[in-house]
Amino acid sequence: MASPSNTKALPTLVMVGILAVLLPEAIVAQSVANIVTPAFFDSIINRADAGCEGKNFYSRDRFLEAVNSYPRFGTQGGQDVIKREIAAIFAHFTHETGHFCYINEINGPSGDYCDENNTQYPCVPGKQYFGRGPIQLSWNFNYGPAGRDIGFDGLNAPETVGTDPVLAFKTGLWYWMNNCHSLITSGQGFGPTIRAINGRLECDGNNPATVRARVGYYTDYCNRLGVSPGDNLTC
Repeated sequence: MASPSNTKALPTLVMVGILAVLLPEAIVAQSVANIVTPAFFDSIINRADAGCEGKNFYSRDRFLEAVNSYPRFGTQGGQDVIKREIAAIFAHFTHETGHFCYINEINGPSGDYCDENNTQYPCVPGKQYFGRGPIQLSWNFNYGPAGRDIGFDGLNAPETVGTDPVLAFKTGLWYWMNNCHSLITSGQGFGPTIRAINGRLECDGNNPATVRARVGYYTDYCNRLGVSPGDNLTC
């Protein structure tokens, strides 16, 4: 027979369980929000010039809204792993956007980001698939599946990524979860995430300066979050 104290505790435990089922997105967002504080986010975006296009586009609230769609982000592994993942993604966001200054890739319209050999996600005439958003989503073979999974027309309307800040953050998280998340949670280190994002142009000695820049941001953010950066920092 349960004691009176245990009897009283049971409904509370049941209620907590129900809330965890009904409010998974809120719980995930709050978990990440406890680490990505306003001070942390502002310390990055405040380094961008006042005239940057991204100053009125990117925000912590929009990032956290996007996180709601990715419940595995920032929730797997112990606190050290979670902090490293957040430090890692923000290191890449920082490098790709110049501290959230840029929405669209510099000189992006002059580049050719159409892989004509990809027949599953064929390029639409007149549309350009240059880098947009916090991780600078590029190429038709990324815009197509990102649009399919997130719920926008990535091939016919890639420019949407540069006009909707929550969608922009969702594309960054989509790429991260599909290509980088497991590298951090499995303990492979930050270096492999560089290879997953821009390895062809930066790794294996192709551009050591940009690799150092990414590592610099990552180690800085790890220090701010009170976690060691781990091993395998470069690619």
